[in-house]
Amino acid sequence: MTKYEMEIYNIITASTEHPTVEQIYAQLREKYPKAVMATAYNNVNKLWKAGLIRKISVEGMPDRYDRIMKHDHLICQRCGKLADFSFEDLTASLRGQMGEGFLSYDLKVFYICPQCREREKRKKTT
Repeated sequence: MTKYEMEIYNIITASTEHPTVEQIYAQLREKYPKAVMATAYNNVNKLWKAGLIRKISVEGMPDRYDRIMKHDHLICQRCGKLADFSFEDLTASLRGQMGEGFLSYDLKVFYICPQCREREKRKKTT
């Protein structure tokens, strides 16, 4: 692994914020000021293709990246906030329904976060 790959891997796996490539790049520049945006994009893609990090894609939002550890995500339909969540593991059920071809799953649940619900509630009362 190159120094850039290792640093980007560390940035992603240490984060609980699900950073975008732009956010990863900003952190990378703190340690390697001469790094360019293409370095961040190329290395993030390399790590993702190697299965070392997860890509979280949501329509209308930039891709975000996460550690591999098994967990699910809650995504607010209003503000786009992305939060880790652990639902009951569905692997056995899915494997039973799909058979041998089943590899894995990535569960994203869309909802309205408590902060947005509170904002909407305040708007209705004013």
